[in-house]
Amino acid sequence: MRGYVALILHAHLPFVRHPEHERFLEESWLYEAITESYLPLIQVLQGWRRDGIAARLTLTVSPTLCAMLQDPLLQSRYLRNLETQIELAERETHRTHWEKPFHELAEHYLRRFQELRATWLGCHSNLVAALREFQDHGFLEIITTAATHGLLPLLASHPSSIRGQILTARDDYRRCFGRDPRGIWLPECAYVQGLEQTLQDAGLRWFMVDTHGLLHASPRPRHGVFAPVFTPNGLAAFGRDLDSAKQVWSRDIGYPGDGRYRDFYRDIGFDLEFDYVRPALPSPDLRGFTGIKYHRIACDPDGNKQIYRREDAWRAADQHAGHFLGARIEQTHRLADILGRPPMLVCPYDAELFGHWWYEGPEFLDLFMRKAACDQDVFRLTTPFEYLRENPTQQVATPAESTWGEEGYYRVWLNETNEWIVPHLDVAMERMNSLARQFPDPSPLLRRALNQAARELLLAQSSDWPFILRTGTNPAYARQRVTQHLLRFIDLHEQITTTRVDEEHLATIESADNLFPGIDFRNWS
Repeated sequence: MRGYVALILHAHLPFVRHPEHERFLEESWLYEAITESYLPLIQVLQGWRRDGIAARLTLTVSPTLCAMLQDPLLQSRYLRNLETQIELAERETHRTHWEKPFHELAEHYLRRFQELRATWLGCHSNLVAALREFQDHGFLEIITTAATHGLLPLLASHPSSIRGQILTARDDYRRCFGRDPRGIWLPECAYVQGLEQTLQDAGLRWFMVDTHGLLHASPRPRHGVFAPVFTPNGLAAFGRDLDSAKQVWSRDIGYPGDGRYRDFYRDIGFDLEFDYVRPALPSPDLRGFTGIKYHRIACDPDGNKQIYRREDAWRAADQHAGHFLGARIEQTHRLADILGRPPMLVCPYDAELFGHWWYEGPEFLDLFMRKAACDQDVFRLTTPFEYLRENPTQQVATPAESTWGEEGYYRVWLNETNEWIVPHLDVAMERMNSLARQFPDPSPLLRRALNQAARELLLAQSSDWPFILRTGTNPAYARQRVTQHLLRFIDLHEQITTTRVDEEHLATIESADNLFPGIDFRNWS
């Protein structure tokens, strides 16, 4: 073996749960991700186990995503959502009976949704338990991220809040997966010097930064991003390989932009009569995605979208998997000759890209892993922790402050659209630290209130809300969520400091924001 390749998928969604509504638009983010990304990944893993494929994959499952995947209400609602998709696909097989290309696709979707329902029920509606089993059998290294995906550098002036994010995530990982996490995906790959102490306190061994975060480390890494560095306190920092990132992410040369692949935006939820598709829409009053799409990215000479052809798309995925493999082989040979040592290529992506945004992404992943495991002997598939176990000696350096967001720093999460959040969070973080120090041994009721205050602060710190405000995809909802959690925190702070906790009101908030059952407010002291 001349080198190593590690694929890392980051699965994360913000905590969205609205039991007060029968159907809620933003809950569809979870349902779409389960149907299009998480269940297909489970099926790919099942195939590797069935066929004895020596595949290795690293997967982040964020604590907020774990909470939603384990929530009985959301589990039941997801199954109901999937059943409506099956019913719509059945009706589509009848509607398109005399239109052969569309009819074949309608039958494809009907089979696909039925297979996904069988996989969901086969996992007993608990994908976290299914993923835990794959980790226990050696197919996965599951890592964690900050509790609510808060952008940690923006919390750096309040170290207690960084501790709260990291230690809450570690404790929740223990509950979900029965062991301690070894690695962490820093939210948005955002690093600032000083995080290492809290990561070390949590027992973590490695984290990942973007390419420039490692290239600009001090001192400069001798091997660039093709080997990790150890920070002065012994944590390993891995850098993202830019070549493999461009081949997937680039809007100009990235694989998902191939014209043979399915078009994400063209959905029958927008094309057909509203009353016909209404039962399968995320919101009963608005058009939206149903998951049934009949067109590919390519257009005809008149600019009209062409009909999607499954066999062409599968052939494209096979070709791209082969190309990706060949590129990693060539890259490994070239770097091994230059570096005089086996290079480590780290390839991180959002998990939702595979399946949700790129419908054929799970097939690409499956084909690449099978080809890499069976058709070459140049590099070894590995995970960062396995690599460190085999290569315990590395250069010592401190990464540079960085993220993998726009322009490489914090512009997405701190700009004119969302800067108003920062002073409110600063006050809340200072108050949470004060509460944790003020009540070292509270009564049971007061402890519940303190723990709920910590939950509300964590939820307000989520990087998803400033991101949505910046992109403008659903700014009203993001603003509502930040405001709601800050107001709940202020209300609880007032009750706690006057020692008059309204238990009935507290129970209502606990029922609504019910994640992190083992949270400990003392992590903020």
